[in-house]
Amino acid sequence: MSFADRRAALAARVRARELTVAPGVFDLVSARIADRAGFDALYMTGYGVSASRMGLPDAGLTSFADMVDQARRLAAATSRPLIADADTGFGGLLNVRHTVEGYEAAGVAAIQLEDQEFPKKCGHAEGRRVIDTADMVKKVEVAIDSRTRDDVLIIARTDARSSLGLTEAIARGRAYADAGADLVFVESPETEDEFARIAAEIDAPLVANMVEGGFSPMLSTDRLAALGYTVALFPTMGLFAATAAMQSAYATLHSDGVSPGSDALMPIGDMHTLMGFDEVWSFDERWAD
Repeated sequence: MSFADRRAALAARVRARELTVAPGVFDLVSARIADRAGFDALYMTGYGVSASRMGLPDAGLTSFADMVDQARRLAAATSRPLIADADTGFGGLLNVRHTVEGYEAAGVAAIQLEDQEFPKKCGHAEGRRVIDTADMVKKVEVAIDSRTRDDVLIIARTDARSSLGLTEAIARGRAYADAGADLVFVESPETEDEFARIAAEIDAPLVANMVEGGFSPMLSTDRLAALGYTVALFPTMGLFAATAAMQSAYATLHSDGVSPGSDALMPIGDMHTLMGFDEVWSFDERWAD
């Protein structure tokens, strides 16, 4: 599926307010696995890219260049629409324009911008601070003006819930929708009732963020659909699963002096297939002397 087709497909789902479930991907292996699983979209997680690419916390330390390069690689290696974390737009209004242009050129279908102060922090970490509503509205307007296609979606996220309360977060969500954001993302509601209130009070396609162990309760995709959410992100599930599995395997090797064995690992043949060796062998056979 071409980038244009992917963007059109995601935009149609969003405008119909049909729930799209997007697992977090952070490197090319996670992206290939999630792509083959059949989801309707993938989500490039800033937390996961910061961890896997840089070995750093999600605290504004990963640059625009790092993120757009990873987005380009993920989009090229997969067939699903890619929703991509773009943090705060990496600076002021000029940076936002540059970010949207770069992400669009990379093949991204939806670009997530947030109203945190720079440098930002993970949305499920303490100490987040937000900019003025009017300043974020201007960022949303610049983002919309900077895209070349209406089906490159702009997601406006507010992190105001944790520091300023739910009422302020909802007011910001409404303001960002009025400014033209295609989707509104109220980060870290603390109860299911708060998710319901957000859906009742913001008339726009909504994003829910399901972070295991974070500030929000984990709701099923069926429940999120019933509440009226349009996109359900599971940004860290793959990263946490892979990290736990590697930690266990390495610990077994260190303590017992042996591999944990095939039951705990992906079979090599399956890994070959995932990474594209079948095509390599087919090529070699075709061009063999």
